[in-house]
Amino acid sequence: MKKIFLFLCVGLLSVNVFSQKKTRGGAERSGAKSTTVSVFPKLDNLQVEVRAGKFQVAISEKGKANDALVVKEVTTGYAPNECKLSSFMASGVKLYLLTWTELSQTKSTNKTEDKTTIYSVVYEITSKKQVHSNYQLTNHITEKVFLGGTAASETQEKVRREGFEFVLNPDGSITQKNKTQQTTLVYDKDKMVFVSKKK
Repeated sequence: MKKIFLFLCVGLLSVNVFSQKKTRGGAERSGAKSTTVSVFPKLDNLQVEVRAGKFQVAISEKGKANDALVVKEVTTGYAPNECKLSSFMASGVKLYLLTWTELSQTKSTNKTEDKTTIYSVVYEITSKKQVHSNYQLTNHITEKVFLGGTAASETQEKVRREGFEFVLNPDGSITQKNKTQQTTLVYDKDKMVFVSKKK
């Protein structure tokens, strides 16, 4: 009987040690993931980066020091989601489109707001100029509402939207739309801005 009891104790101890090793290994792997730096896109001579408190597009030119277009001032640890850089032609000019998403949450005792903001910025690199910008904000609100001054309550959810959905068309024009309006913009290369398309 003592031998069986001793055998069971050793077996359980072995299983426990093995489980702890697996858990520690898993924790190390997940910890490594959390410290991974976001990979920013690169295209032609452009590199999107966060440096010295600035989210920017760095421009490399042969024989010259790097220049940069500052997108926005940021805090330490800033890392945009789904950051993309692409090029397109509009009115015979090569332009670059930078898009990224920012997520934020505001939480109080009875209310939580989850905000998703999609940014789209267009640059004309030769002149180092931002020629268009757009944002689209979706705010998902969850709120505990008390009914008629009583202790009874219910949870309500609603979605609020601001800004415009951004669509880059194959011909280099831009469409911005929301529930109530839609506008098509074309690039004016002389003014170096996008203007409303004439009907």
